[in-house]
Amino acid sequence: MATIHRRPDTVLVGALLAGVGGFLDAYTFIRYHVFANLQSGNVLLLCVEATARHWQRALSLLVPIAAFSTGVLLVEVLGLPRVERLVRRPLRIVLTLQITVLAVIAALPADAPEKITTVAVSFVAALQFSTFTTLRDAPYTTLAESGNLQKSLVAAHQWVATRDPAAARRAGRYGLIITAFVSGAVLGAILTRLAGTPAAGAAAALLTAVLVLLIRETRRLRRQAPGADAGATPPSAPPAAH
Repeated sequence: MATIHRRPDTVLVGALLAGVGGFLDAYTFIRYHVFANLQSGNVLLLCVEATARHWQRALSLLVPIAAFSTGVLLVEVLGLPRVERLVRRPLRIVLTLQITVLAVIAALPADAPEKITTVAVSFVAALQFSTFTTLRDAPYTTLAESGNLQKSLVAAHQWVATRDPAAARRAGRYGLIITAFVSGAVLGAILTRLAGTPAAGAAAALLTAVLVLLIRETRRLRRQAPGADAGATPPSAPPAAH
């Protein structure tokens, strides 16, 4: 699998991204009574509508699924070595694209068609889901908490059973990600009820903070890299990926 993000996420970055995930789920559910981040629900509804021979409804569900698939494939293409040679800093491009799409959603009129928002959110979610996959030394997701909860409980059990401090740290990190997701959902619910469509701008602001943190981290690592003062290329992953 190609990747445009070679460094594990810090806890702060992971928490901000999880906050975005929770925010967008609350935003789309309150406005449209759908969860647009991941596609399990849409695939299930597609099967239900197809078996009921509601072909128009079934076909309409293919649109957000296609948008999500497009986001996944875009990240894969940007991670190809031959593409990275042409496109500098694909990770920043992906984050900027997410921020731009959410800013456009925030600027839409209140009576804009539901499909525009839900499809756009599905695309944004796919970009995030495919790009940010590792928290420190362990896999995680910023859009759904079932996997994070399972991993947190396993790590907590390992700590209780063996007193392994590494397991305790993993459990704590997963707990923070889950808390951030819940906090983002609460914030999303409050702002969406108060502000309506423009509330999506808050998610764009959180992603802007992530972009700033990643840029600062890249610059810090460059300064610390051996041979940086002499102008040598650091032995870490190519800067173009960040």
